[in-house]
Amino acid sequence: MDAIRRLGVGLAALGRPAYINVGSAGELPAGRSVEAMREATWSVLDAAYAAGVRWVDAARSYGRAEEFLGGWLAARAPEGIRVSSKWGYAYVGEWRADAEVHEVKEHSLGRFQTQYEETRSLLGGHLAVYQVHSLTEESPLFRDVPLQEALAQLTAEGVRVGFSTSGPRQADTIRRAMGLEVAGQRLFSTVQSTWNILEPSAGEALREADDAGLHVLLKEVLANGRLAVRPPLEMENLASKHDVGPDAVALAAALSNPWAGTVLIGAVSTAQLQTNLAATDVLLDEGDLEELARPAVPAERYWAERSALSWT
Repeated sequence: MDAIRRLGVGLAALGRPAYINVGSAGELPAGRSVEAMREATWSVLDAAYAAGVRWVDAARSYGRAEEFLGGWLAARAPEGIRVSSKWGYAYVGEWRADAEVHEVKEHSLGRFQTQYEETRSLLGGHLAVYQVHSLTEESPLFRDVPLQEALAQLTAEGVRVGFSTSGPRQADTIRRAMGLEVAGQRLFSTVQSTWNILEPSAGEALREADDAGLHVLLKEVLANGRLAVRPPLEMENLASKHDVGPDAVALAAALSNPWAGTVLIGAVSTAQLQTNLAATDVLLDEGDLEELARPAVPAERYWAERSALSWT
């Protein structure tokens, strides 16, 4: 498949006035009003679509991301777009960048039913994939049979059921979730996980998921912007070698995984998007990939450092 068609736009940092995203503050609209962020979202979506990107990922907790996306879809009527979204977290930041709490997690039948109706009202028939947001082994979903059955019913509406993962035990969660069945059928057909050169620990489990027929999406491939702003020396060297930015090298590394069906990019401006898209012209050889394997850190350390990042 053409590399550009393996890229998707993630709206985590565009649908609300603050997010854990290093290096994006200067790229976002001044003031970050609802209208300014809507305009920024549409600009990124327009540019991505013009470049050939056909996947967009949102979530109920991404502030007004689904609203912005739904408006863009209605206005532009683009062809061939696949939309994925997520339920499980509720946005409670009240459009304040300095909110003490931005989102609250709950994996319950009631939360699913409420948020699915909200998502459907905003995205309508464009919704192709609905994912459990940040599933972990501790999630009550694994014990909640009525919730599992309700999720399975989405397939009758033509919506694929997926899950996203976070935390140092992503691989364990992926393998356990792959084993969930409802009425003899595997519940999940997509998985979205964090993978980047600092935190590649889910790679083998994601390869297994791909082998089993699940569509694999990669998120946070720039490590919340850290790989673009503070790249390891190995990335800087390869960026110079390939005459691109470190962000393009990080994305090219993600695209080099044959089991990665969709690699999400979180650009907040058309300028960021263009530097990200340069990844499609980067061909990393075996030596490059060996170099990029060196900066990896233990998963526990990576997630501890991530949790220490500020919402800005």
